[in-house]
Amino acid sequence: FKNRSTLTIHRRVHSGEKPYRCSQCPKSFKISAELMRHGRVHSSERPFKCSECHKSFKTSPELVQHWRSHTGERPYECSECHKS
Repeated sequence: FKNRSTLTIHRRVHSGEKPYRCSQCPKSFKISAELMRHGRVHSSERPFKCSECHKSFKTSPELVQHWRSHTGERPYECSECHKS
């Protein structure tokens, strides 16, 4: 997986748990950090830009994760199914 939080989210795929709910829409999330990130969906600002493809993001961690799509880096692996 590209980062530890992605692995954490993936592990909840196995349990189906989505305990974090948005107060502005019906969406729910597997981890609190993703709910916090989702909160920016209700805003239009996207200040973080990729220097390779110029795609823009609302948070720096989203840009870092996106950058790994250019490099192919996937440093995290699920211990249950070994997907990375």
